[in-house]
Amino acid sequence: MTLMKTLATSASLLAMGVSMAAAQSMDDLVAAAKAEGSLTTIALPHDWCGYGAVIEGFKAKYPEITVNELNPDGSSADELEAIRANKGNTGPQAPDVVDIGLSFGPAAKDEGLIQPYKVSTWDSIPDSAKDADGFWYGDYYGVMSFIVNTDLVANVPTDWSDLMKPEYANAFALSGDPRSGNQGLMSVMSAGMAAGGAPGADSAAKGLEFMAGLNKAGNFVPVSGKTGTIAQGATPIVAAWDYNALAWRDTLAGNPKAEVVIPASGVLAGVYVQAISAFAPHPNAAKLWMEYIYSDEGQLGWLNGYCHPIRFNDLAKRDVIPAAMMAKLPPAAAYEKAVFPTLEQQGAHKEGVTAGWEAVVGVKVE
Repeated sequence: MTLMKTLATSASLLAMGVSMAAAQSMDDLVAAAKAEGSLTTIALPHDWCGYGAVIEGFKAKYPEITVNELNPDGSSADELEAIRANKGNTGPQAPDVVDIGLSFGPAAKDEGLIQPYKVSTWDSIPDSAKDADGFWYGDYYGVMSFIVNTDLVANVPTDWSDLMKPEYANAFALSGDPRSGNQGLMSVMSAGMAAGGAPGADSAAKGLEFMAGLNKAGNFVPVSGKTGTIAQGATPIVAAWDYNALAWRDTLAGNPKAEVVIPASGVLAGVYVQAISAFAPHPNAAKLWMEYIYSDEGQLGWLNGYCHPIRFNDLAKRDVIPAAMMAKLPPAAAYEKAVFPTLEQQGAHKEGVTAGWEAVVGVKVE
């Protein structure tokens, strides 16, 4: 390779946020990952954020690596518990990588459950969405929304306060228990914010009060809402991240008809983070997985699944986002009021909801 060609290659890689050192070590990483031959993921539903296509993309690029998928419907808490339960286990039940809510990242680091690794596109991940030492890093985000079975619900609710109306009796559900799953937890924050609470302890108190009111009114259904329960009519209205709701709508394909709405108030954005288990049986495959999902290809995979990739601004700046992908998302105006709560606010909210759910709301979401 000539000097000019080497410099041109270096410049091209740097433009994409890839250092020459990372580029030079990639061949070694790929070889080591292929030698391990396996990657174990956990709690990755194929209809969540386009994960099905992302996993297939990784398998197509690295066919020598078998992807072992554990508990696809698990929660963030389930993922961390799987690491704890398999610390000395190198078998198929030990996860290599986790995808967890932002508030779970620091706790996992403090407990020694995850290990540091900085992907080659590290510099294009916003500082506010990653651990400075590389233990966890944001990958995508969404906004809280309602998905509504319009075959059963004549008037689509446009805000949290609407859900208190008698016409929504036995209609509303969370996606899971807010004490163990991030999506349910952040739904309570969105409701609390809509009720006037600031993100944190206040949103927890106001959110719990709102959910208790819904339950007392007979509008709250203590069932984990998902595609099947929406279709069956068990949970005609479900609070979920917009990317999940939009994917569920597509899956239903008009049977029944469904509409996705971002509530007028309490517009909440939530970031999910990636991390590698400190006890990963396949550490090199785990690192290669991270390199893939933080590459342009992987990040565009999230966007194709209705998620906003964490490197969105970098992708847009380099004009690599297909117009067709952007056209599939809800109007940009719906996201203008989105609030990104800090880690401290999320931690305070989580503490309040976990401690108060049983006493205030008094139902178990199953």
